[in-house]
Amino acid sequence: MSHAPFQGVQGRIARFDEPGTPFEIEQVTLADLGPGEILVKVLRANICGSDVHAWHGTFATRGLGGQLPTVLGHEMVGMVHALGDGVDADSNGAPLSVGTRVVFPYFFCCHTCRNCLSGRRNACLNLTMAMLGRADEPPYFVGGYADYFVLPAGAVIYTVPDSVPDEIAAGANCALSQVMYGLERVDQQLGEYVVVQGAGALGLYAVAVAKARGAAKVIAIDGVPERLELATAFGADAVIDITGTTDQDRTRMVRKLTDGQGADVVVEVVGHPSAIDEGLKLLGQFGRYVEIGNINVGRTFEFDPSRFVFSNKTMVGVSLYDPSVLSRALAFLERYQHTLPLDRLAATAYPLDDINAAFAAASDKRDVRASIVP
Repeated sequence: MSHAPFQGVQGRIARFDEPGTPFEIEQVTLADLGPGEILVKVLRANICGSDVHAWHGTFATRGLGGQLPTVLGHEMVGMVHALGDGVDADSNGAPLSVGTRVVFPYFFCCHTCRNCLSGRRNACLNLTMAMLGRADEPPYFVGGYADYFVLPAGAVIYTVPDSVPDEIAAGANCALSQVMYGLERVDQQLGEYVVVQGAGALGLYAVAVAKARGAAKVIAIDGVPERLELATAFGADAVIDITGTTDQDRTRMVRKLTDGQGADVVVEVVGHPSAIDEGLKLLGQFGRYVEIGNINVGRTFEFDPSRFVFSNKTMVGVSLYDPSVLSRALAFLERYQHTLPLDRLAATAYPLDDINAAFAAASDKRDVRASIVP
């Protein structure tokens, strides 16, 4: 299908030159839109933990093949602004047109390599993603902190249900899909005990999804009172405050809360290696540990591997997700948006021009998750 000729577009990007330096707002012009590409007008882009790490330099995008300067931001919702030739439907076959609200995985698979063909698209051998492209050459709009984002040809894309507002949809393509995929990877079952280490955005989603999957009891662990309160609102049956308790205390508390068995599944979304040794102690026989949070290369921890062997435990590392999970994430939001306080995950919005203030707030955790609304 061909569309009206693309006339070009001007817009702003928040250029990221190097860690520790302020973002620079720059006006750029996109002259061409290639076949199969989609120009998305960004409606809302959250500040995810990995964006903050990249800003501080503790998560090196260059290590993933990225280049500087770039545009950060990947957890977003947008609206179709222009369609390249050959695009007329989303990945579920729903029609796409200018004005359609959409979400999409922020990473892009080739669909033809060995891993893609084996159903492991999140390990695509030719994987590219937002935040890795150069901001000083076309298409410029290579991250979410901008007026627009250029979606490459062949990208997976889904239409956002009309009933799901932007502030709820924005978290679908990273945090929510990630934890959904993690719990699917370890096959969390009806009636199992689940512990979630960390009650930031990913942890809160993990609590809600674990309950939706039929967990008998979900226990959330954090040290911030507001987050513990939010975890309860998202369905946690019990919360444990790390302040004033030792890891031995917490292990005993989890055992008591799980009828002496220990957890069947523990999800780590703290992002610090010190959480892992404790998390492994919280698992019972045949427990499965879902490791999501530790993305900072080179940080280590010590543990006793015999505890793995004698108790038949499993650790599953989870990076990205299968793109089809995003469609289920939207269905989850549509179903649970009126029973979960999802709007509280995007409590603070900042205009693009105030991105440096937004990152300062996100960095010192003043907001559970700040958002950029261009």
